[in-house]
Amino acid sequence: MDLDGFEDVSTSEPVSLHSESTIDAIRYFDSAWYGALSRKARWMDLVGDYAGNEPFVIDGDSLLQLIFSDKMLALARSDLSMQLLHAKYLLERTLSDFLKRTNNFDVVFWEDNRHSCLTAVESPFEYASLCVARQALLLHLEMRLASKVKVYSFQSVISRDWAEYVKTRKVMSQLISAFATGCIEPFSQPMYVMINDGDVATADSSPAEADYILLQRAMIFELMSQGLACCLLFGSEFRDSKILSFVFDQRLDPSVRKTLAKRIWITAAASMTRIKQEDLAMRRRFLPVSFTDLKSNEVREGAVGNNVMVRVVEDMLLLGSSHDASLDHTLLYVFIAHMILLPTLAVGDRARHYRKLHPTLNTHLRSSFLPKVLFVLERRYARCELDIDGRIFLELLASVLQQPSSELANVLGSTVYTAVDRVWMCCGSPSINIQDVSSRFPPPPQKTPPMKSPEDVSVMPFQNTLFQEAISSVQAVVLPDDQSLEVQQTQQSSIPFVDTQHWHNHRNSILPKHLGGAERVAQDAWQRNRQLRSEQRFVAKMQWQAESLTGALGRPLQRMIIVPHKTTASNPARGSGVPAPKQPNKAKKEHVGKADRIRIEHAAKKRAEQDSCNVGWWQENLDKLKVLSVSEQIAQLERLSSNKRVEEGWLAVEVQLYQLHLCFTSWIHHPDRESTDAAIAERVRDEFTVRIMRIVKDLFERGNLFPKACDILGDSLRALGFSAYYATLRSSSPNPTDDSRGLSFKFVKLLRTKTKSLVYKSMHIVESPVEWQLRLFGEYMDRSMDSQYDPRVAFKPDAWQREVLDCLDQEGHSVLVVAPTSAGKTFISYYAMEQVLRSSDDDILVYVAPTKALVSQIAAEVYARFQKTFKSSGKSVWAIHTRDYRVHDPQKCQILVTVPEMLAIMLLSPPLARVWTPRIKRIILDEIHTIGQQEGGAVWEQIILLAPCPIIGLSATIGAPEKFNEWLRSVQEAHGFRHTFINWPHRYSHLRKFEYVLRGKPSNTFCGLNNYVVTERMRFLHPVSMLSFGPRNLPPDFSLEAADCLSLYQAFANMSSTLDFDVEALAPVNTLPADVLLKQKDVLAYESLLKARLEPIVASSDTQDSSSLLNQIVRYVQDPVLAAIPPAEQIRPASASAVLSRLLDLIADLHKGGDLPAILFHFDRTGCEIAAHFLLDALEDAEANWRKASPEWARTMLQWETWKSQAKQRQAQEDKIRKGPKDPDDEDPRKTAEPAWQESFNPDEPTEQFSFLGPKCSKGLLREAIADIEWTSTPKWVLRALERGIGIHHSGMNKHYRTTVESLYRLGHLRVVVATGTLALGINAPTKTSVFCSDSPFLTALMYRQCAGRAGRRGFDLLGKVVFYGLPMDRVQRLVLSRLPALGGNFPLTSTMVLRLFNLLHGSGSAPYAVKAINSLLHLPQVSFTSETGKSELMHHIRFSIDYLRRSGLLDEEGNPINLFGLTNHLYYTEPSNFALATLLQKGVIHRICRQSKVEYAKLELLHLLCHLFGRRNLPRVYTSAENVKALLAKSPSKVVLQPMSKKARKVLLAHDKATLKIFSGYATAFARQSADHLGPDLTLPLSGVVYSGDGSATSGTYVRHLRSNTIHVTARSLFVANSGHDDVFDTIDDLTQNVRSGIHLKEHGVPSFRNLTSDNSHALNAYILDFYIHGQTEPLVIANGIRRGEIWYLLQDFVLTLKTIRASLAHMFMAAAEADTDTVQSIDPAEVDIEDGDGPLAVLVQPPGMADDDWKVYKVVHALTESFDAKFREMWA
Repeated sequence: MDLDGFEDVSTSEPVSLHSESTIDAIRYFDSAWYGALSRKARWMDLVGDYAGNEPFVIDGDSLLQLIFSDKMLALARSDLSMQLLHAKYLLERTLSDFLKRTNNFDVVFWEDNRHSCLTAVESPFEYASLCVARQALLLHLEMRLASKVKVYSFQSVISRDWAEYVKTRKVMSQLISAFATGCIEPFSQPMYVMINDGDVATADSSPAEADYILLQRAMIFELMSQGLACCLLFGSEFRDSKILSFVFDQRLDPSVRKTLAKRIWITAAASMTRIKQEDLAMRRRFLPVSFTDLKSNEVREGAVGNNVMVRVVEDMLLLGSSHDASLDHTLLYVFIAHMILLPTLAVGDRARHYRKLHPTLNTHLRSSFLPKVLFVLERRYARCELDIDGRIFLELLASVLQQPSSELANVLGSTVYTAVDRVWMCCGSPSINIQDVSSRFPPPPQKTPPMKSPEDVSVMPFQNTLFQEAISSVQAVVLPDDQSLEVQQTQQSSIPFVDTQHWHNHRNSILPKHLGGAERVAQDAWQRNRQLRSEQRFVAKMQWQAESLTGALGRPLQRMIIVPHKTTASNPARGSGVPAPKQPNKAKKEHVGKADRIRIEHAAKKRAEQDSCNVGWWQENLDKLKVLSVSEQIAQLERLSSNKRVEEGWLAVEVQLYQLHLCFTSWIHHPDRESTDAAIAERVRDEFTVRIMRIVKDLFERGNLFPKACDILGDSLRALGFSAYYATLRSSSPNPTDDSRGLSFKFVKLLRTKTKSLVYKSMHIVESPVEWQLRLFGEYMDRSMDSQYDPRVAFKPDAWQREVLDCLDQEGHSVLVVAPTSAGKTFISYYAMEQVLRSSDDDILVYVAPTKALVSQIAAEVYARFQKTFKSSGKSVWAIHTRDYRVHDPQKCQILVTVPEMLAIMLLSPPLARVWTPRIKRIILDEIHTIGQQEGGAVWEQIILLAPCPIIGLSATIGAPEKFNEWLRSVQEAHGFRHTFINWPHRYSHLRKFEYVLRGKPSNTFCGLNNYVVTERMRFLHPVSMLSFGPRNLPPDFSLEAADCLSLYQAFANMSSTLDFDVEALAPVNTLPADVLLKQKDVLAYESLLKARLEPIVASSDTQDSSSLLNQIVRYVQDPVLAAIPPAEQIRPASASAVLSRLLDLIADLHKGGDLPAILFHFDRTGCEIAAHFLLDALEDAEANWRKASPEWARTMLQWETWKSQAKQRQAQEDKIRKGPKDPDDEDPRKTAEPAWQESFNPDEPTEQFSFLGPKCSKGLLREAIADIEWTSTPKWVLRALERGIGIHHSGMNKHYRTTVESLYRLGHLRVVVATGTLALGINAPTKTSVFCSDSPFLTALMYRQCAGRAGRRGFDLLGKVVFYGLPMDRVQRLVLSRLPALGGNFPLTSTMVLRLFNLLHGSGSAPYAVKAINSLLHLPQVSFTSETGKSELMHHIRFSIDYLRRSGLLDEEGNPINLFGLTNHLYYTEPSNFALATLLQKGVIHRICRQSKVEYAKLELLHLLCHLFGRRNLPRVYTSAENVKALLAKSPSKVVLQPMSKKARKVLLAHDKATLKIFSGYATAFARQSADHLGPDLTLPLSGVVYSGDGSATSGTYVRHLRSNTIHVTARSLFVANSGHDDVFDTIDDLTQNVRSGIHLKEHGVPSFRNLTSDNSHALNAYILDFYIHGQTEPLVIANGIRRGEIWYLLQDFVLTLKTIRASLAHMFMAAAEADTDTVQSIDPAEVDIEDGDGPLAVLVQPPGMADDDWKVYKVVHALTESFDAKFREMWA
């Protein structure tokens, strides 16, 4: 849900609907609804970023439409081809693409929508072909793919059975797949539907096309009104493990239909009627009424083999001939013969060109015979899978007619002839006259097109020892030297490239001068002052951030001092892997010298003095406490507990015993202790028993107990009913003493002296102690899991943590740790850092974090933890290196904290490969699950592949981690490292979930926190209650806390008579220990027992059956308030106004419940700001109203004003005292006087009850923090929000503000932060409560777990809370119960990556690291954890990538980078656009643009071209319709749609694509030939595994021999595609990657294809970059271009960095010599720049000597464009 009104913006007025014209209806539909829906559509990865592993639906007819529209498929075309086998192959290939990425989908057919795949064709033959093909493919799905894909059929999207399916995916009517599977299982409901929208209606659209488009719009409308999102199937992209498409997200809204004119539905109904009538009319042209009116239950099922053929002949004879019976009988005979013949043929036998016939015969076949026979097949034999091949039929017919006198047995072969003759005889042997037909329609001579074969595979010469060895197995012809020279001469001269300069500034060297780099340009005074100010600010901020992270605010940081490397045997480095010496069982008595004895005696004397002092101090405070009330004593004792003297010894025990005494006393005097209302009395007892048992448990665990204390604790346990625990608690208490001391106070009497009976019987619990613990004490149980003392760390690590330590202590050992947030992963990183710091002064550890915020935090932690002084100047313990900024020198630190992109660049940097990379000893990849993200995931894989050291991978959320771990293990072992996988599933603290109910009227006006009354809207969500959503099984992280376990058992007990297991055996008293306090591991064991009984119930229950076992359990555990809400209301989405209007109530409820601090997650940056602004306004308004009406405030102000007016009198009195005579024995009264409250009072500051500042907030520190960021671009209202304890955190806020928010939040000053997912990825922002504010497409199962995991602060909270606010209940259930999706991967070895590897090797002088990294990569069994590419195929890919790079002029014969390599390399993340730009430069296209006399024209034309290459954003086709664009242009300065690329540029790129196609076609052909034996014949469909090898029974016929003599022989192409007449010559790269044979895994994104850049893409491009450059406004980008406000800055910043990269790369190539330049172009986050500083003046450009004029013009235009665009960009955010 967007709170910024983005979705409510109207870009055009709805078109009036005055007629029932279909075109008008479509225009109305688009203007009133679908156009706006398209504007807010998001281009997303459906698997990784949107739905994860959630179930979804593929519209079956949209899927078939996608298949039928394939240009390579010969079906329903102008000729008579009907290649059903090719169509089946396309269907299986498409479904296989889905299944490789996710297997949780169904294919659904709606009968009313069947027209959508029967595209508007007028030819009867084409229409009949599509009808039969639809039926054939549907049957193929049912009969061959039922085990892979579930298929369902419904009448329409408004039918009752479809509605039932949506709820449960359990169909009550016709279920196609049940035919094959025989069973139906319940599943969770689908999340979205992939469907086609019908495209854009134009004036040229036929009536039939318009009808289809309108009905598709209406269908999408109906689906979305049912709460289902829709994603476009046409135009979707499969890239690596991702499925990219436009997502139309909308929540359930049954009333939305009323928002449109009623006439639209009348028109849609008329379109449906018209389509059905036209379908019926088409059939009745060939079939009589008796055939067309057949019902579905008359369809013959189970008919197989020749029985089907008999029925076909009978029906055709029954229909009769139109005018020529002899001809039709002959044609029917041949048609039946071809159907019987097909199973005998292998798929390769059917690959052939089209056979032309006599024109008259062709016309008869097309207009009469074939439509009739196809309609018969489709209508009467729907349950029998048949095969038809139009080309085989035509070839057979021509063969028979060419040999009219030949015996048919000789032509067909005896076996086939016998089968055909048997069918013919069963039907009465109608006469056929082949000679007559042949004489009338002689077939023309067949002009077989010449067989096209791919050109011989030839590659350019290449000599590189390292690569040559790996690719030597690739067999390819090398061009002779003369031909190779010709290719090279077409390129520009080879300019060697040396990668030593900064990517965004060619004048900055990568290496320092002493390692071979250029000397840095000296700074002037202005630059030095600017840098000094920046460094001072940073150090101050870092210090404060470090203090907030370590809790050392106001105190010196307690750093671990690490001396420079000097390790001795007697003092091994901690964590160095040297085991500590074992202690003997009996230690020898140590000799104690005189000096030691003196020290011991002195320490004992000091302790005795302190003890004596403590006695007096404690007695004095006891005397003060006795005069106070019990509540006052409790508050005062809490303050005393913060004194250091009460932290240990007898005093600590006594203070806690007195606390226990007060607790009992308070209970005794509680008015409701013995209330007649049992519920009230029970609530009081529960409250006090929990408080008392927490104190008792803490006392026993702390230890140092003396006998009297033990007696009191024993009496306390007995009074409550826990006496059974006393023995074990006392025996396990550490350091008991025999001190016979008594208490300093009289403890409350609990037991009678003589009888030891209870004084207060109401204190005794009324249930078993075990059940009491489960019900009330779960969050206070011991959480340790086999924890033991370990000298390596300062805490007792659990068993899994000790295993991690053992791995890190072993050299060359990598580890992947998957453990939930709060489980205890943090120590791992710092233990590894300490190891590196202690082991050497040169070793390096690199910590990789996915976000800049996490980078800053980790650096601050390192700064706070470690201190090390180096001998050499310039070295540091740590450094930060991101794309936007860096702190300290990354090459002179031991701990580098960075983002993945920067480390990948550094690992591939040739200069660093020699001197820096070999020093890396560990790489920590935090939040390693981000490897599966759409953007940037490949970089993580590259780091793993290139890492020169063991990896430490950390994550809390990896779905199915075993597969990823196996790949990681293989990579690490290839590098020579051992690897261990540690998976710990349990959180330290439980998460308790709540729903905040928004229904009903808002509460009364907020009048401050003091008088606030809790709304009771927060309702508990029992984990089991959410199972009503309908999952088949429990997700792996489905957990029950102790109280949940008890309530689930009680639910079992309540219905024990209906359960098939012994419920009593699960009773807590029978399964849990009775003599010890329970621990968390006991509850986990009990939870496992309960879940084992629950899972079968979940799997077998129908959630729609209210009497099912599961629903009975749900009703028992469900919150009664939630149970009373009607289901329709529970799943209705909240409006933006409702979300905002109750937001303050939510925060106030959390405050009253003690559940702050809280993070409110909202996944839209602007929405975060709107929510925070609303809270601020509400608090300020409420405060203003209160101050106007409050007598208390009026009195306060009067007193303050009076006090201010007396300032002169006070000053005079102070002067008099200061000047008067002084008695040395008198104390200065100014020092003893209590400061007046007026001194610190400021009426401009928020009143406490209208603020969410923490109770211990320091106003002075808060003011300092705000003053420290006032100079930044932070809005003033955001600073005012900080004063009220409210912060915002998203990546659009400047870094200084974000850091301040993080620190203030950790310190407890801020208690409310509204954030996107930026606080979910590892940031140390511990919170009590995580709140999900409204829904979002980005709120996935993975993001939910990341955000929810923030709650439950280890060391602060024993329980975390998760609140769902404004989310429909079905969405809540989906989030909680969804499984984490398996990680998606990428193919990392692209052509650019190959190029960068050569640069690494060449530029480093074949450094050992470079050689080892490339060697290990070349010998990996699997280059990516999701790739199917094997080693042999990988070598072919590399060899032909090398050839591509050579022919593109980027590599020379030895593999050295040349020419435009720098540009291509630095823009690696934009592939293939980087290659396209290099091509346009090489071919002079950009030079031509820049030759223009007017620079402005050149800048505009160049920018237009660059917009086609970089920053591309697709637009839905409907949004770019002529009507919509016209309406947009009338209201906005934006052009919205990017105009097509210039013809010259397009021509160059197409020519390059043609050359690329030739190269990679050669790759596919070479690999197919060389691996023919390994690959085997290509006879198998990719998903069903059906083999089309033929049975060979027809080989005796002349026809089969004729077929095989002129078959299209293919090597690299799929034989199934060759069935449509295609040979091994591929037309496009898309044709190559899509239609290559099985066993060759060519991916389009792995080939540098420009197809998407040059073709008429299915989606137009957004012109937002060009529009911004022209008008410089952001509002039109939001309204017209459809860019969300929170995204604008990032999109434009990325483009600015691209321009700077292009400029620096061109300068590096064009300019032979470096020149002084005061314009230091840096990659800086503009939101983090000192606004008042600016960037300084720009230097005047001067053409360097020797530079070509054309090159200089290019550089000037690029430079001018960069400066102009950057200036507009800075003006925008300033």
